Amino acid sequence: MNKKQVERWAPWLLLVIVVIVWEVICSGFGVSEFIFPSPSRIWSQTLEHKEVILGHAWHTFWVTMVGFAVAIVVGVLLGFLIGSSRLAYAAIYPLMTGFNALPKAAFVPILVVWFGIGVGPAILTAFLISFFPIMVNIATGLATLEPELEDVLRVLGAKRWDVLVKVGLPRSLPYFYGSLKVAITLAFVGTTVSEMTASNEGIGYLLISAGSSMQMGLAFSGLLVVGIMAMVMYELFSWVEKHTTGWAHRGSQG
Repeated sequence: MNKKQVERWAPWLLLVIVVIVWEVICSGFGVSEFIFPSPSRIWSQTLEHKEVILGHAWHTFWVTMVGFAVAIVVGVLLGFLIGSSRLAYAAIYPLMTGFNALPKAAFVPILVVWFGIGVGPAILTAFLISFFPIMVNIATGLATLEPELEDVLRVLGAKRWDVLVKVGLPRSLPYFYGSLKVAITLAFVGTTVSEMTASNEGIGYLLISAGSSMQMGLAFSGLLVVGIMAMVMYELFSWVEKHTTGWAHRGSQG
């Protein structure tokens, strides 16, 4: 088995080891399922309530995707503005940094007052928590464009807009995909947190319901589903990145 194959199978091997150790500890020490359910119990609860879990998972998924799509649009536009203008950078970036430091869960009660209980607060929470990494990475990609390259393009007759759109944005793609892989996981966190307090659907609502009825196996099933959805989207963006920015990886290896 070569190094690439080892790296490919390493996460799965680690996962199997963790599950086995987890099961042995729960069984060997007689840990109550109401405190910390074993993997076997979580799996049985998942199969028993699979239809309910899938319904809530689908709700969480599409709400997260809507909020994430808005985050991409806003993040790219703000990142382009900040990265292309020193004045915009000086004016906007400090404010956005301060905004990002605010706990997004604190916005949920305000969003409920404005939009009521339902998908509105969940979509907006997913957006609020995930747009910042996208904005920062797009701005970084544009701001790190080599001055020498820009000078050469200017000499050849390229305008500032041409440099940014035809050179700056393509050069920002590795930063952009890196931000997507971070932001999508944050978006699922935002949606789930909002659903726990401002929704009657979704995995967040399922977690609260399962916890209140002491069905800890079902609660862990909900957490497992959120993790799987986030991992699938992460791997999807990794695949797209690999097939659209191969030049960046080849350049870094060289």
